[in-house]
Amino acid sequence: MVTIYHNPRCRKSREALAILEDQKEEISIFKYLDTPPDKKEITEVIKLLGINPIELVRKNETIWKENYKGKTLSDDEVITILSENPKLIERPIVIKNNKAIVGRPPEKVLTIL
Repeated sequence: MVTIYHNPRCRKSREALAILEDQKEEISIFKYLDTPPDKKEITEVIKLLGINPIELVRKNETIWKENYKGKTLSDDEVITILSENPKLIERPIVIKNNKAIVGRPPEKVLTIL
């Protein structure tokens, strides 16, 4: 089973999902904008990705630029911001067998299969 943190409005996310479908993977689609992940879920994804929380932030989003850019934030603060503003979560995220990857470019998802 593969889980994808998916935003249907995002071209890269749609492309990654199409790649997974082409690979005949059993897919669980998590529309994280409709049902935002809580802090615990975000923390788990960050651990699976093996990154620092700030690396999961979409820093070109207006929400980030206007409210957080240039501020010194703790990891916990970044995770809280992501849980309150799921639009800031980098996408798509694909999870399989306790491993995760950000699918940028979308073809990168093949490395986790």
